[in-house]
Amino acid sequence: MASAPASPSGRAPVAAPTLRRLLVLAWPIVVSRSSQVVVGVSDAIMVAHLGEPALAATTTGALNTFNVLILPMGVVFIVSSFASQLVGRGDPLGARRYGWCGLGVALLAQAACMPGIALVPGALSLAGYRGEVLHLMTGYLQIRLLSGGAAIGIEALSNYYGGIGNTRLPMAVSLAAMVLNVLGNWILIDGHLGAPALGVQGAATASALSTGVAFAFFLCAFVLGLGAGRRPAGRARPTAAQFWRMLRFGVPSGFNWFFEFLAFAFFVNLVVADLGTTTLAAMMVIFQINSVSFMPAFAVASAGAIMVGQSIGAGRPDDVPRAVRLTVSVAGVWQGLAGVSYLLAPAWLMGAFVSGQSVTAEFVPMGVVMLRVSAAWQFFDAAATTFAEALRAAGDTTFALWARTGLAWLLFAPGTYASVRWLGAGYRAATAWLVVYLGLLAVVLVWRFQRGAWRRIDLTGEQTVAVAAVP
Repeated sequence: MASAPASPSGRAPVAAPTLRRLLVLAWPIVVSRSSQVVVGVSDAIMVAHLGEPALAATTTGALNTFNVLILPMGVVFIVSSFASQLVGRGDPLGARRYGWCGLGVALLAQAACMPGIALVPGALSLAGYRGEVLHLMTGYLQIRLLSGGAAIGIEALSNYYGGIGNTRLPMAVSLAAMVLNVLGNWILIDGHLGAPALGVQGAATASALSTGVAFAFFLCAFVLGLGAGRRPAGRARPTAAQFWRMLRFGVPSGFNWFFEFLAFAFFVNLVVADLGTTTLAAMMVIFQINSVSFMPAFAVASAGAIMVGQSIGAGRPDDVPRAVRLTVSVAGVWQGLAGVSYLLAPAWLMGAFVSGQSVTAEFVPMGVVMLRVSAAWQFFDAAATTFAEALRAAGDTTFALWARTGLAWLLFAPGTYASVRWLGAGYRAATAWLVVYLGLLAVVLVWRFQRGAWRRIDLTGEQTVAVAAVP
């Protein structure tokens, strides 16, 4: 593996971006993110035999849980940016402080989830859900929110460890959560080993319990300093100024994801749901299948962002474009191959979610059309994700916020609503709007990166301190 010489300050050298280094960092993150996909897909498959209302409630409930948690989750993504840049500067103690800052966000998230549980029925009713889907999804969401803080804590610590270059410990935690979740589904959905058959609520309970147990293990490892190499001397307690600095860059990152996923929630709950339970169930299955292509690509983009952050921290910003080119190539190849499979075998992919007479005759043909349309956005998605993560690693979070929010709420949301509700265009047009949105987002983020504004951002404040110290 190629490496650069140490900086004039005596920092330990940081390896230059190479394909090998990207893959070494990426494969544990790919496994981690893929395990999350397995959880979502297994939840859907294991409740599919209960019928379309159960399938729609579970998959849409999982999406809505994610929508609720995406703001704090997006905030703690910035922990990786701080950790990678500080490790690149030779300051592992400073990186650890931002791990604690991320756990502070997790604590605040759980505090917000508890009163939010009581608001779930009214919010879903306001969104237009009725009957059995409303009842099932209400119970699912209320249970999942009990472990909201644990989910954010896992993300915070995963980003800390990823930022310092240890992507294997987060992988182990994710795999443990996956195994516990699938086992819990088997026990609680249909009632095995003497447990009650809880159906949709069983899937939610399995997810909540597995998340809580995995976080407890991860927190113990962090507190004991496991997986962080030689524990640095000194106190790792963060200051209020460091916490607020994390929020200064993390909150735009969080709102970046929040407003985009809020637009997707609008799309699912107020546009797609209006087309009927079969269309909603089919669209949510399309999202589950696409998560198989997106999550590994997002993992590769996260690994690329670690190289970006460490290169900036080491004072080598000219290494960043190479890191980004390598990342977008790998992510693009993966999502491109996924898109080919959507074109060649869509019925087979949809068939995994069909159990006996649990779905209507329109379910598979409708899903086949949606899946083929989704093949068109695969490379756009890879490019948008890669460049967004690279900008986040550099601290350029505010521009990404405005770009995503503007495209999502000034174009995507009104466009899909008008096409479906006013023009009666149906599910084909709704799916095509996703291609338009992701394509434009990719173009805007590539343009921003090429402009080079990220080179002038001082994320950690170290540059400011250094300048002030010069007589």
